[in-house]
Amino acid sequence: MPTEADGHTVIQVRGARENNLRNVSVDIPKRRLTVFTGVSGSGKSSLVFGTIAAESQRLINETYTAFLQSLMPSQARPDVDGLHNLSAAIVVDQERMGANSRSTVGTATDAYTMLRIVFSRLGTPHIGTATHFSFNSPEGMCPDCEGLGQVTAIDVDQLVDRTRSLKEGAITVPNFQVDSWYWQVMAGSGLYDPDKKLADFTETEWHDFLYKEPTKLRIGTNNVSYEGLVVKIRRLWLGKDRDSMQPHIRAFVDRAVVFTECQACGGSRLSQDALSSRIDGRNIAECSALQISDLAAFVRGISEPSVAPLLAGLGQLLDSLVEIGLGYLSLDRPSGTLSGGEAQRVKMVRHLGSSLTDVTYVFDEPTTGLHPHDIQRMNDLLLRLRNKGNTVLVVEHKPEVIAIADHVVDLGPGAGEHGGTICYTGDVAGLAASDTLTGRHLGHRAALREKVRTPAGHLSIRGADLHNLKGVDVDVPLGVLTVVTGVAGSGKSSLIHGYLARRDGVAVADQTPIRGSRRSNPATYTGLLGPIRNAFAKANGVKPALFSANSEGACPHCNGIGLVYTDLAMMAGVATVCERCEGRRFTSEVLAYTLRGRNIHEVLEMSVTEAHAFFTERQPRAVLGRMTDVGLGYLRLGQPLNTLSGGERQRLKLAIQMAEPSTVYVLDEPTTGLHMADVDKLLALLDRLVDDGNTVVVIEHHQAVMAHADWLIDLGPGGGHDGGRVVFTGTPADLVAHGDTLTGHHLREYVTAV
Repeated sequence: MPTEADGHTVIQVRGARENNLRNVSVDIPKRRLTVFTGVSGSGKSSLVFGTIAAESQRLINETYTAFLQSLMPSQARPDVDGLHNLSAAIVVDQERMGANSRSTVGTATDAYTMLRIVFSRLGTPHIGTATHFSFNSPEGMCPDCEGLGQVTAIDVDQLVDRTRSLKEGAITVPNFQVDSWYWQVMAGSGLYDPDKKLADFTETEWHDFLYKEPTKLRIGTNNVSYEGLVVKIRRLWLGKDRDSMQPHIRAFVDRAVVFTECQACGGSRLSQDALSSRIDGRNIAECSALQISDLAAFVRGISEPSVAPLLAGLGQLLDSLVEIGLGYLSLDRPSGTLSGGEAQRVKMVRHLGSSLTDVTYVFDEPTTGLHPHDIQRMNDLLLRLRNKGNTVLVVEHKPEVIAIADHVVDLGPGAGEHGGTICYTGDVAGLAASDTLTGRHLGHRAALREKVRTPAGHLSIRGADLHNLKGVDVDVPLGVLTVVTGVAGSGKSSLIHGYLARRDGVAVADQTPIRGSRRSNPATYTGLLGPIRNAFAKANGVKPALFSANSEGACPHCNGIGLVYTDLAMMAGVATVCERCEGRRFTSEVLAYTLRGRNIHEVLEMSVTEAHAFFTERQPRAVLGRMTDVGLGYLRLGQPLNTLSGGERQRLKLAIQMAEPSTVYVLDEPTTGLHMADVDKLLALLDRLVDDGNTVVVIEHHQAVMAHADWLIDLGPGGGHDGGRVVFTGTPADLVAHGDTLTGHHLREYVTAV
């Protein structure tokens, strides 16, 4: 039977070995708030998400019929001896919401659904049911843009060189070069002279060349289908998923296709009927475009007994979004544009009003993207979930969140193979008194610089008005460390990504997902696998292709994946370790080749730190050195990329970009996922980049990074329409001494805390 802790039952974990966990056994009190701490790669996520939450969700899935299970993603049982006293787990993570162009904040939270019902009942003139206000239904969508709010136009001058004839290579589109099949059909169509310069085409010839609808023509002895160049390009590529295109095709499409606001609906996505119906002078598109805090006030002003319960529910939902720090968003904001932290808070709103109790809520760094001013509000929400009788498990590094924990589980002592053990369990006071890395850093503070660097010039931004920016003029100093601060929604990302990141010589490392298959790993993504394969080939006198699991050396039974996936029809499919290669991905012939006593599988199982010590070759050591510098020494070379956190993805991108000759680096919240002890290492890396003659611009909320900066640019004073202005520029010491902004107040508290 489960034991008792302070009169409350506990979740028993016995013998957890998922990823780097070393036979971990621990009791976690139920109906309490437990924070899991430890350096990146210490095993926190493996214990909380990979073991506890994964097994809870797997067990719930097993209660469904075999048919329903076949429609759900299959989940393998975690590597653990026993898990007892689990309750249903709800994971609220930072995975960005789908970039589906039809998904918005309103559709993701159901707020727009409720608003549609309100308009279908109260809007005048009355136009129909709620579906008549949906841009995702035929009844409500704008017929011109089909509910997308944008139409695509093709820039013809990106397709052709008008000064040339077809025979001179006038068509500059990939796969349309002279003598290609596509070119032969167009040149032999007889609709225009292939020796005539495009600039001299008649109106009819120009139309036939670009826009003629598919028609059958006889060219020589062949009957072929002819269509205009623009028509063919739309058919070939514009209807396809961008990510499935070959890189050169994708680059062409990005260059040639221009997205413009739909003129028929003004970008609202809706039919004219839907736009004609109003409540108190506003149509549903205007309501969706309002800042959520303003929409909440508008909804409170509607008084109609027939829909009073619906209005109350919509009002509570909007108030929850404001309370959780998202009041600056609007319901028409595409969900794919939300940051990881914003996406997590949008998901969190669904659970605040839930009547369910005794649920296990699992959060992954819920303060990501939050200014210190907003962290208290997040803490209140976590406590509210706990006080309703739920178990709240939080993976977090921020001392402000650790401080409210009922119970702390600290993993470590290091990362990767040096982690995976329990260093401490107990209350916060006990953690602070412990001799663990986390305990020693709980009260750690970064000091203000004694002497700031002198700028070597500046990059000017003038009249910035993207999103909520209000004609911002600001100078970003060169040759120093600049930190851009401000509450969520104040305009930081709009300013830096909108006006600085796209300039020549600027390298951007952000947290967006890294695209790749389940075969992708740090070795393939960084280009490290090439030199590794070459080193093996040279040492053994064979060709490099043998040492690629995607090429000749792959195990034929599992095609180099290491796993065999079996479809069990109505039952959930299972993945089993390949019996032939025992999960090592390569043929036995390839595994017989070694480099200094290690085969290719053993090398890919090494951590970055191990590999750096192992390789003597200059090229791999350089790549591995940069990965170590950015704090990724614990990653395995062959670790799938889809297991990396947002912060790890950003640091991996930075490691690659450090090899390029850049002068300006832009980082977006690089402390995400970093333990307090690792923040100091990040600051040392940023210093080194600047001292090497680069400019570093960091969007960041972490006070240690602010304190360490040479220059601060603070936006605000609030979020949404209450932001969009520069409220302070200067040194951190100036802000602490004289600043009257929210950032100034919190930085002052931070640097003066004992």
